[in-house]
Amino acid sequence: MAHAPPMSVAAAVNSSTPATLSPSPSITPSGPSLFRSELLSSASPGIPIGSLPHKPVYSTPSPVENTPQNNECKMVEVRGAKLASFTVSGNELICLPQAFDLFLKHLVGGLHTVYTKLKRLEITPVVCNVEQVRILRGLGAIQPGVNRCKLISRKDFEVLYNDCTNA
Repeated sequence: MAHAPPMSVAAAVNSSTPATLSPSPSITPSGPSLFRSELLSSASPGIPIGSLPHKPVYSTPSPVENTPQNNECKMVEVRGAKLASFTVSGNELICLPQAFDLFLKHLVGGLHTVYTKLKRLEITPVVCNVEQVRILRGLGAIQPGVNRCKLISRKDFEVLYNDCTNA
């Protein structure tokens, strides 16, 4: 046996005008704000607001600018193997996952280990733009399902390689 809903609900359902919800007077905050305005308007004690970085420390670097010059891929020889490379701001950068597969995979646990080593070595790889990733996939430098990639200079790769072989 079905029970009829309370009258107020039935009236709202059968009404031709849509029901609107408004906060109950007992819920509306009338006291101090939930946010401390002094924390929103000032930085940590002793640090002027103008000296704070514009991006949080944990943010991922922006990808390479998507220009025809940055997206021109060349195959270069590194330690006897051909690697995909891009020239960005006058610097030749090689495909890090491809270099990992060819030279480092048998030396370290995985690509995550390589990124940990790079952080310790204070080497920041360059993030590929979408077009560069597409090109690298087309060349077979990275797997078909991969949608992000990083680039590294030859000099930084040599530092990384030496760290992996001498660790």
